[in-house]
Amino acid sequence: MSNLIVHGGTPLRGRIIPSANKNAVLPVLCATLLTREPLQLHGVPDITDVRKILEIFRTLGSEVRMDDATGTLHLHHRDTVFDAQRHRLPEEMRSSIMLVPPLLARFGVARLEDNVKGCTLGVREIDPHVEVFRQFGSTVERAEGSLIIRHTGGLVPADHWLDYASVTTTENFVLCAVGANGTSTLTNAASEPHVQEFCRFMVGLGARIEGIGTSRLTVHGGAALGGGEFRFDEDFHEITTFLALGAITGGDVMVRNSAPAQFPLIDRTFAKFGVQITHEDGWSRARSAGPLKVQTPFTSNVLTKVEAAPWPYFPVDLLPIFIALGVRAQGNAMFWNKVYDGALGWTGELSKFGAHVFSSDPHRLITFGGNPLTPAVVESPYIIRVAIALFMVAASIEGRSEIRNATPIRRAHPHFVENLRQLGVQVEWTSEE
Repeated sequence: MSNLIVHGGTPLRGRIIPSANKNAVLPVLCATLLTREPLQLHGVPDITDVRKILEIFRTLGSEVRMDDATGTLHLHHRDTVFDAQRHRLPEEMRSSIMLVPPLLARFGVARLEDNVKGCTLGVREIDPHVEVFRQFGSTVERAEGSLIIRHTGGLVPADHWLDYASVTTTENFVLCAVGANGTSTLTNAASEPHVQEFCRFMVGLGARIEGIGTSRLTVHGGAALGGGEFRFDEDFHEITTFLALGAITGGDVMVRNSAPAQFPLIDRTFAKFGVQITHEDGWSRARSAGPLKVQTPFTSNVLTKVEAAPWPYFPVDLLPIFIALGVRAQGNAMFWNKVYDGALGWTGELSKFGAHVFSSDPHRLITFGGNPLTPAVVESPYIIRVAIALFMVAASIEGRSEIRNATPIRRAHPHFVENLRQLGVQVEWTSEE
């Protein structure tokens, strides 16, 4: 277990170049198994989930060359082999399920461990994925400790309507559809920026996909995919994170951002706490005209609220970041997680700082902000941006705090501590067995 020690109270100042979005990088890495041609990917972050997928590629006989200094990855799956009896996909990583369609396309069989999972965000079922695999003509059987997925005679095209706009299920549908000989359609598709980025990568390989960025995707499958180069965009989660860190500490942080068109709703959400975001010449900047303050709605007797749900709603993964702002801002605000039923249980840790937070139900909470806070030792659940949210609060308080079990940060943000030190924060990792 790794902990973060922070000596807070210092305003963060400086410039940050963010890394790529792991939620774009991981499906793209899985998709590379669909082609036997060489690939070169730029901007690949050095994070634990990437290392796990690259290790399984090496185990399967793929050619893998990673330049950690430049983030350039060379892949060639020409000699890849897979044996469902002996090869195991990475565990403790939700994205492993996206290796199933490429393995089906190449080898006709895939094996998925029962305990493949990601952050502890509540119930995250695999049934929608099983439905997709079956729609394309695969069989799914239970084996000891795993699921075996098979198909014979090639994947068949499918028309499918998702129960909800799941990111990973949408990507799995596209991966299956590209390998099916014919036209497939998906209704209620997820449209997050990382889903769009993944689809653009597939188009770059030669796939035909219509409706990118909308809730209905049409995929014309069956064409052989090629190789080539691809450069990842900056992660909008990381951009938002460092802007929020600057705001909560009363600093001045600029973050490189080549896609400000993704930010209007995020910008307006910052404004609810008195933070103004500007985008100019490829950089984003957070400023406040004084202490953070919740803006009063024009509608009387209604709390300022942040409602998080699948894109184009406010991104649910960013909700903890803004709960941290709500704790520090003068005034009251409501936060509503419309996706996960177990994602707000961590907020009791905020009381250790002296924060006043009231849980209305498993999906909603209210922050009563502006109270004096003191340093604390807090425990993070296995949720990436919850660990960051706890760190944000600690960084805004003068004195020494400790975020225990902050390991999830390493899954998404390479060089997190190094970037913080560059902005003037006294912070370090500690480890304990």
